[in-house]
Amino acid sequence: MDDATYTQWAKRYAQALVMINGKEARMTELHEELEQDFELLGSTAIEDMLQDDVGPTIRDLKIAGIQIWVLTGDKIETAINIGFSCQLLTNDMNMFLIKELKPKKILVELTQAIAT
Repeated sequence: MDDATYTQWAKRYAQALVMINGKEARMTELHEELEQDFELLGSTAIEDMLQDDVGPTIRDLKIAGIQIWVLTGDKIETAINIGFSCQLLTNDMNMFLIKELKPKKILVELTQAIAT
C-alpha cells in the first residue's frame, strides 16, 4: 500500500473512531478494506487463563439457584468467550446483549429482550 492510500484510509479510520452511531460496523468495514492481499508470515496467540476451579465454582453457584449476571467493559466477544470457558454460558441458554449506555435506551433493550 502506498503512502497516499494509507494516509487517506487513516483519515477515514480516525473519523470512525469518534463516531457515535454505527462505529463498530464502520470500523469493521475499514479493517476489511485494509486487510486485503496479505501474506501471512506468522501468528501468535496469548491466552489469559482463568484461575483454578472458576468453572466448577460457577457451575455450583448455578446449581444452588444463584443468578449470575455478567457486566463487563471488555469487548463483547471477549466476555462471551470467557463466559463459555468458565462454564457460565452454554449453547442452550438465552443470551441478551445490552449495548446501550443511556438508561432509557437500556430499558428499551431490556424490555425487548424480556419479551422474546
